[in-house]
Amino acid sequence: MGRVVGRSKGEGRLSPASRHARYTAGAVLLLGLVSCVRADGPPPDARAYPAPVPLVVAGLIGDPSFPGPAFPVSPEEARGASYLPSSSVLRLPDGRLRYLPPGAAETVTVPPDDPGAAAAVAASRAWLEGGTVPGGDAAERRISGRALLDLRLLTRPNGAALAGVHPRWRSVWTRDASFVAVAFAATGHHELSYEILSFLASTQEPDGAWEARYDAAGTPVLDGRPRQLDAVGWFPWAAWYWYVTAECRDCAEERAGMLWPAARAAAEVAVGSLGTDGLPPGGADYWEAETWRPNLGTAAPLRTGLRAAADLARRLGHESEARRYAAAAGRIDAAIAREFAPIGYPRTTGARSGADAAVNFLAPPFAPPDPRVEEAIADAAERLRAPNGGVLPGERWPQDPTVAWTPETALFALSAAAADDEEAADRWLGWLAAHRTSLGAFPEKVSGDGKPKSAAPLGWTEAIVLLALAAKNEPLPVPPVPDRSSLRTNTPPLLPVVGALLCAGVLVAALVTVSRKVATRPRWRPGPGSGRL
Repeated sequence: MGRVVGRSKGEGRLSPASRHARYTAGAVLLLGLVSCVRADGPPPDARAYPAPVPLVVAGLIGDPSFPGPAFPVSPEEARGASYLPSSSVLRLPDGRLRYLPPGAAETVTVPPDDPGAAAAVAASRAWLEGGTVPGGDAAERRISGRALLDLRLLTRPNGAALAGVHPRWRSVWTRDASFVAVAFAATGHHELSYEILSFLASTQEPDGAWEARYDAAGTPVLDGRPRQLDAVGWFPWAAWYWYVTAECRDCAEERAGMLWPAARAAAEVAVGSLGTDGLPPGGADYWEAETWRPNLGTAAPLRTGLRAAADLARRLGHESEARRYAAAAGRIDAAIAREFAPIGYPRTTGARSGADAAVNFLAPPFAPPDPRVEEAIADAAERLRAPNGGVLPGERWPQDPTVAWTPETALFALSAAAADDEEAADRWLGWLAAHRTSLGAFPEKVSGDGKPKSAAPLGWTEAIVLLALAAKNEPLPVPPVPDRSSLRTNTPPLLPVVGALLCAGVLVAALVTVSRKVATRPRWRPGPGSGRL
């Protein structure tokens, strides 16, 4: 459960004289430090950053038609190799083929005319043809086909959608997996989407939230990283998306009923997290770093999730929950408009917190179009631009400013595609495609010299790119904004006049008592959790 930390606004407050003395001493110390740095060290803009994790996987080999192991292909092994079209069968530089036979525990290398390899290619193509491969031309369809095959191989038989195969990424993040479930639903692979959602529902903690990540068996990976509250928004959104895009309505109705308890529990956590200002407290966002103030990377997904939960509840006949979640969505919507919009939708409610890629979570397909959000996205795209053409997660990102991150870059592609801005979408997608591995997998990062780094294929990026390509083909479903009538909650009849006056007196007394104990806004401070570096 979350712990509330904070102190009274007056506690430990310095007098004006003390503050001025403290500022003067601080200024002298700062000048001294600057002098030392300039005399004995590198200039401030020459800060050394650790190099990104090197690329250790260029692609995967596996059998998408038969859930089983996925074998990594190293950059060295990938040199001069290529996949046979629309498959995960690898053609080696000498012409031989490497693939994973159905049910096998190891890959095999065979001659070019091997019938088993031909059957594996046919199986991959049949799986792709079981859904849709989005894209406006052959090049885009090759990108989406590769992304679909990679995501299929990253998804374990129990529905665990791994972020990557590298040991540091071989875990399931609720956020990432929710996007993968939506990507599969958007491309017609609803069975696989449902399996992922079922896995996430099975890992939900008793309090309705999730730890930062889980292993493939569903066990929390507790490495000290905090929970991210955005998970309780992303899961209801993914469950809603799966339901509204399912073709078999009767089947979907029954299965949605099985997912509903987890969606409802998540929505309840979201409702309970909202403060008197209508926003969730500060805490860890998708950066996996905590903020003291409320942050957009949490508030925006919770708004999307509450809207989705309200509509899903209405469709399943849970009217009371539908009204409750609609009202909460209205509160957080008003709070975002009041606290974030006037300062350009930065990372937190602090105006100096800087632009953040999370602004894309306020745009389609997560919310209806808003001119103010579109303007903020365009501004953020410029502020977050890395020298290599991709983007950083945030304007105040503490890591190497020359290293671009592909999930955040893909979010701008998705927003552009969903806004029908084909030129911007093509520009972002073109950059992403140009910085894949030699086998067409999207890495997590791109170094300053344009080389793919860290995990590849990265499930979150692959899923966002698929959604962007699907959005170019046709509009993606957006959780509806609850109408005003749905915001009304059940209210008791008016009390008699005398009773009302008595209640008013009690309330006034309580307010006077509370006003003497004003505390700072609490932060979301869960117990030991897990996360990604």
